[in-house]
Amino acid sequence: MYTIRVEATFSATHSLKMPDGSDEPIHGHDWRVSVFIAGRELDPLGMVVDFEKVQSALRTVLRPLHHSDLNQLEPFANLNPTAEIVARHLFDEIGKLLPQAIQRVELVEAPGCVAIYEK
Repeated sequence: MYTIRVEATFSATHSLKMPDGSDEPIHGHDWRVSVFIAGRELDPLGMVVDFEKVQSALRTVLRPLHHSDLNQLEPFANLNPTAEIVARHLFDEIGKLLPQAIQRVELVEAPGCVAIYEK
């Protein structure tokens, strides 16, 4: 199995609903995203998929999130925009743009705090 990884960053704020029902104060992160795409075979050029195609898809998906309040965005309406929820959103949206086998999205919210969504 071959796997490639493409990384990008975006800055966004969010506020989470806490277990006691209170709202966490709004705060921001410089989120770091890693997208993993895997394939058993390489294309005729020796690639799983061209890095530029993955970078372009990632830029497209991240554009509406960058410098935004995640709580105010449609994809997260009625959801607690946790790192886990954001990782799943990224996985689903990138998967729509790339026919290749997206394997996993890793989202670093803060140093040492990583959410992973995978098949």
